[in-house]
Amino acid sequence: MHIEPIDLGRPGDSIEGLHEAFTAATAASGDDRGPLPSFARFSHLIRSGGAGARTEPVVVREDGKVAGGYALELYEEDNQHAGWIFAFAVRPELQRRGIGTALFEHAVDRLRAEGRTLLLTETPAGGVGARFAASKGMAVTLTEARSTLDLRTADWDALRGMRPEAPGYHLEQWIGPARQELLPDLALVMNGMNDAPHDPDIEEEVHTVERVREREEALALTGRTCYTTVARRTSDGAPAGYTRILLDEARDSGWGHQADTTVVREHRGHRLGLLMKIANLLWLHEQEPHIDRVITWNATSNAHMLAINEAMGFTLFDQWNEWRLAL
Repeated sequence: MHIEPIDLGRPGDSIEGLHEAFTAATAASGDDRGPLPSFARFSHLIRSGGAGARTEPVVVREDGKVAGGYALELYEEDNQHAGWIFAFAVRPELQRRGIGTALFEHAVDRLRAEGRTLLLTETPAGGVGARFAASKGMAVTLTEARSTLDLRTADWDALRGMRPEAPGYHLEQWIGPARQELLPDLALVMNGMNDAPHDPDIEEEVHTVERVREREEALALTGRTCYTTVARRTSDGAPAGYTRILLDEARDSGWGHQADTTVVREHRGHRLGLLMKIANLLWLHEQEPHIDRVITWNATSNAHMLAINEAMGFTLFDQWNEWRLAL
């Protein structure tokens, strides 16, 4: 069995083949896994990973066709001791032949060669992925709930009535990447996410202006756009928090992705989280009435945000585990 790196300068059919394997393996699980990443987003993540990281993607071929593979995200700024496996997949008809084990061992060897001491990944809480991770000695470090809101049946009058007042604050909204002058404020509120539940051995991610700029520029590269609402203190314009819903630019999936919602610590206690989420959702629905559902992720230990989602009408879709393996 030969595991070959993807030459990101000349990827040929490798990324397409890995995307096909990933999509087929997901479909074969038999469960509704919700929205799958578009090829544009999948390709960008394989090539570039997240801000402040680089990727090492590999594939295995069977009779010249991609049978499976994975990508390893190696953090280069924060958390230089860790790596993240994603897009790990083996075509359904080729599973149970040792390909997955060979790929996993290859990833472990690469991390050790890089001097990394922690391997992280995520899978649905049940099913083949979870059983595979457990069989490799991985342990669950965090459980996340995915919840959905069906916009076709949402109680919009009730949502409008839930929108709280926040004296001393006002909202600012935009569609698409943030303008240059907004990047410092966006970096400040993104850093407010660092007290969200996470693996205890993962360092806080420092959102610099340059890193935020890179993420904003990646929106178009991944075939996505977004609706963003920021709360500001009226007296001085200080950014107090933000929320964002991501959409595929093609708008053909019917899904919206509720991304981070955070309130900077000094501004908490004014119900800004609920205010921003409802305002952003109402705005999205007004502008994009064809979007059918919104999906969001929250740690199951984040009772406050889960309560907000439940009050808005979100219902549990499924649960995912984040796994760790000390090397």
